[in-house]
Amino acid sequence: MKNICILGSTGSIGVNTLDVVGRHPDRYRVVALTANNNLERLLEQCRSHRPAYTVLLDEAKAKTFREQLASAGLADIEVLCGAAALDEVASLPQVDTVMAAIVGAAGLLPTLAAARAGKTVLLANKEALVMSGQLFMSEVVRAGADLLPIDSEHNAIYQCMPANYHAGRHAAEVRRILLTASGGPFLKTPLGALTDVTPDQACAHPKWVMGRKISVDSATMMNKGLEVIEACLLFNVPPEQVQVVIHPQSVIHSLVDYVDGTVLAQMGNPDMRIPIAYALAWPDRFESGAEPLDLFKVRQLNFEEPDFERFPNLRLAYEAVRAGGTVPAVLNAANEVAVASFLDSQIRFTAIPSIIEHCMSTVPAAAADSIAAVLAADQEARRVAREFVRKLS
Repeated sequence: MKNICILGSTGSIGVNTLDVVGRHPDRYRVVALTANNNLERLLEQCRSHRPAYTVLLDEAKAKTFREQLASAGLADIEVLCGAAALDEVASLPQVDTVMAAIVGAAGLLPTLAAARAGKTVLLANKEALVMSGQLFMSEVVRAGADLLPIDSEHNAIYQCMPANYHAGRHAAEVRRILLTASGGPFLKTPLGALTDVTPDQACAHPKWVMGRKISVDSATMMNKGLEVIEACLLFNVPPEQVQVVIHPQSVIHSLVDYVDGTVLAQMGNPDMRIPIAYALAWPDRFESGAEPLDLFKVRQLNFEEPDFERFPNLRLAYEAVRAGGTVPAVLNAANEVAVASFLDSQIRFTAIPSIIEHCMSTVPAAAADSIAAVLAADQEARRVAREFVRKLS
C-alpha cells in the first residue's frame, strides 16, 4: 500500500489520478488533496477518498471548507492553508508518492519540496521543471527521488527508453526524441484569421479536454515548446536531438529513435489515465480505465513538420532552451501573463508571442544557480509582461 498526495486534485490531472487510484484501493491510499477554488469538487473528493489533509491557499476559503466538512460529517479531515502548507503535505513522512499537478509557476516550490524529501514525484507540472531546470534535476539525484513524467508525450518517451532508464540519465544509444503534437485547433486556420480568435475557440482542443490555460498553450504550441525544454532536462539531451512532429490523430504519443535505426513508439487513445496509471504502477502496470486502441477505427496516421510562422512560440522555446540560465523561466512567466491577459480579453491571440519575445529581449539573462535567481527572473518577467500588456490594451 502506497500513500499519495495530489497537488492540484480538482484539475483534470487530479481528477483522472483519483479515478485511477479509486480502481486500485489495495495499492494506493490518499493522504492529502490540495485545491485552489473548486470547493464543491474538493468536498466530493473528500467524501470518496477520505484524505487526512486538505490544503487551500485562501484563508477565507479554508474556513468555509472546514464548515462544509463538518456539515458532511468529515470534521476529522484537517484543513491547512497557505503556500507553505503545500510544501508541508508534499513532504509528509507518510507520503510515498506526490502527483505534482498544480498548473504554472505556483507548482514549483511544492514540487521541489517533494523532490527534496525523496518522494516518487509524478510530474504533471512542466513549468516547475522549465523554470528551475538543472537545479530541480540535481535535487532529484541528491535526494534519491524517483521522477516519472505524466505529460502523455514525456511519459511515452520514458516508456520507449532503454530498460531500467531513470530520468536525467543520458542514453547514448538514443539518437533522437520525436515529440508529437496534435497541432491544436488552428493547425489549418488561415494565418490572417488568427487575429480574431476568441478565448473559447482557443480552448476548444480537438483531442484533449484540458484547463483553459493549457488549452491556449496547445493552440499557440507553447505547450509543446515547454515540453521541448522539459524533454531536454528529463532525458539529458540537447535541443538539437528533440524534434517536434505534428500528428493530428494523437494516437502516437511520442517516439524514440535509436542509433541502430530502430524507432520505438508508444500508442494509445488520447486518455490521460494511461500515463497516470503507468506512473502509479511503475515499474509494473495495472488497469487504467482507458478504452483499448482500435487501429481499424484509426485507419491512418499523419505527420507533418511544424510551421514556425504559424507557431512562433515554438521557435521562442527552442531559443530559450539554447540560451539556458533564467531565460526559460522568463519565457514561462511571460507566457503565463500573456495567456491570462488573452483569456481576460485584454489582448488578441496573436499578441501572445509578441509579449513573450519582448520579455526575452528585455529581461537580463542570468545564471539559474539558485531558486532565488529563478524566482527573481520570474517576477521581473511578469512585471515587464504586464507593462507591455497595458501598452497593447
